[in-house]
Amino acid sequence: MRFGAFVPQGWRMELVGVPHEEQWPTIMRVAGEIEELGYESAWVYDHFHNVPDPSTQESTFEAWSVMAGLAAATKNIRLGQMCTCNGYRPPAYMAKVAATVDVMSGGRLEFSIGAGWYEHEYLAYGYPFPSGGTRIAELNESIQIIKKMWTEDEATFKGEHFSIDAAICQPKPLQDPHPPVWIAGGGERKTLRVVAEHADYSNFGSDPEHFAHKSKVLEGHCEAIGRDYSTIGRTAILHAVIGRTEAEVDAKVTRVAAQMGVEEERVRSGMACGTSDVVVDRLGRLRDLGCVHIQTYFPDVVWGDGMAVFANEVIPALT
Repeated sequence: MRFGAFVPQGWRMELVGVPHEEQWPTIMRVAGEIEELGYESAWVYDHFHNVPDPSTQESTFEAWSVMAGLAAATKNIRLGQMCTCNGYRPPAYMAKVAATVDVMSGGRLEFSIGAGWYEHEYLAYGYPFPSGGTRIAELNESIQIIKKMWTEDEATFKGEHFSIDAAICQPKPLQDPHPPVWIAGGGERKTLRVVAEHADYSNFGSDPEHFAHKSKVLEGHCEAIGRDYSTIGRTAILHAVIGRTEAEVDAKVTRVAAQMGVEEERVRSGMACGTSDVVVDRLGRLRDLGCVHIQTYFPDVVWGDGMAVFANEVIPALT
């Protein structure tokens, strides 16, 4: 099992209280800490407005701009997004941006993409928000276009939603044959079919029962198209409030709830809250189910020690 951590972008309100001029240096500081603590990868979200309340006017840094900055500022960690929203950028443009970041980073890009879900953002930014089936069909075509542009000198594709005609993507990504493709989402009839067809990695939620069920569905899709199920790495996101004692966890939950503007119960129900042994138990069950990678979001990443506690106490117990 391998581990990554999210930098503080602001989407989940983790930059609350940090002056604007100090926010980018804070992101860079945490990226350096992720590298120093021994995480394999650093991650960003691809969103424009805060949750749970977009009207707060708090900062949310744009994902691929941050990716470029991380590519230049880090040395060894791999860099991913969980996950790029397919509807926010045309696929040919996305292929070009991602290839550039892979080159900038020396071949450290993890390319993750999904069909998109945050209707509020779509409409606020003037993007059409079609049905779920259409968004998944668009995702399917986009992945094919992106792979073609990464591997062919002049890529041509004609689909129902997107077309390209002798499109050139130079420089090509450094990774051979291309950066790993992660597809996030658990829609059982369509999304997981796209995962079976195109993904190097899938991404589900971190509840063990949920993970086991989605894995079984994915296995069925792989059998249906003749793909070796074991060639898809199954991964999960964990939102964690972790402390060395229960009292420390309780104090963090209170502060995180105030930071997000929600009730404490919402924090406890939506995140893994507990001491390191509680988190180790949960992740150990995921590992036994075949989970190969965890991307961890720490809401106290700017002011707390959750990321360090996880690195020092949880990771060694699971690797």
